Amino acid sequence: MKPKANPRLSNRALAFVLAGGRGSRLKELTDDRAKPAVYFGGKTRIVDFALSNALNSGMRKMAIATQYKAHSLIRHCQRGWNFLRAERNEFLDILPASQRVTEEKWYVGTADAVTQNIDIIDSYDVEYIVVLAGDHVYKMDYEVMLQQHVDTGADVTVGCLTVPRMEATALGVMHVDDQMRITDFLEKPSDPPAIPGDPDHALGSMGIYIFDWKFLRQLLIEDAEASDSSHDFGHDIIPHIVRNGKAMAHRFQDSCIMSGLETEPYWRDVGTVDAFWQANIDLTQFTPPLDLYDNEWPIWTYAESVPPAKFIHNEDGRRGSAVSSMVSGNCIISGSEISESLLFTGVRTHSYSSLHRVVALPNVCVRRKAELRNCVLDRGVEIPEGLAIGLDPETDRANGFRVTDKGVVLVTQKMIDALAARR
Repeated sequence: MKPKANPRLSNRALAFVLAGGRGSRLKELTDDRAKPAVYFGGKTRIVDFALSNALNSGMRKMAIATQYKAHSLIRHCQRGWNFLRAERNEFLDILPASQRVTEEKWYVGTADAVTQNIDIIDSYDVEYIVVLAGDHVYKMDYEVMLQQHVDTGADVTVGCLTVPRMEATALGVMHVDDQMRITDFLEKPSDPPAIPGDPDHALGSMGIYIFDWKFLRQLLIEDAEASDSSHDFGHDIIPHIVRNGKAMAHRFQDSCIMSGLETEPYWRDVGTVDAFWQANIDLTQFTPPLDLYDNEWPIWTYAESVPPAKFIHNEDGRRGSAVSSMVSGNCIISGSEISESLLFTGVRTHSYSSLHRVVALPNVCVRRKAELRNCVLDRGVEIPEGLAIGLDPETDRANGFRVTDKGVVLVTQKMIDALAARR
């Protein structure tokens, strides 16, 4: 007998991740890396969420378009996602902006990033393409959205979520009818339209689009020839389909993955220092809003071979301890008090120091008697002995650190070096 075909639509789909953006609102955190390559959650990168969702949804064909300062991102994908096997028709292709169309033209928009790789996508022999933003944190089964796309016969299906109306200024905002057909689409409006009957909320785009590849391919070719187009999905492609075709909305709550600990669908754009800090600190709660311990839907990443975390010294005032915190491998907490903090791999904290609500990226070193509150420490930062950060905003600004509107302090090694030079 002929083997029965696997009915999963994800087997016939390509996950195309847009990961070329800088993410300038993250300030110095993206000076040397693209936003999707920024660390998150103790050991992962932001891009791991989109890629893990695709893998867990049954997709084994993935491509990632990179552009801005892509080395860190490319290296991470090569190290952390090299388990896919080409002989089983599995792959993660990295597609840097490489002036493939002309010698002057890089990726000029999100749609153009796909257009410039049409010949490569053709070689994958896929029926559907799932276009994903590489800079959001969430868990979602794309197979459910794919099934809706096919069942409704849509030209495009757009992932959407309900957000407070004025928070939608950074998103594409849509109007829908009672069948979830999109009747209007506005990209990043200054005054977002409300959901009918709900004046306080808007329906925002998640930056997730599903197309039949043949349909999108032709549309991209036409868009590339349009001199008045910005070659962007949100500004050009989606509004065109809304006007001339069938665009459907897919509600995030219909396909979000919840382990049972989460109380509501979780999706975060960690695109500001405040949002990045808060989302990481939230993970230290007794019942965090995002369950990273869900073995049914793991977040895959580069698994470094490192020794376990270690806590040393046990005397009053000099006790290595961590409460309501996440401490990654290869951390040594030496006579320090850690509370409500998230420490990435390789962090060292020395005697008599204290960290409260601190996000410390890999290989941070906190010297003796330092006192840190409400701050983000970039990779490799070395905090000098006795330095206090996060206790007084004016002092922090005078010391050259970035203080956000909500009082979170961002610290990089360049800032520390400049402070040392002034002293």
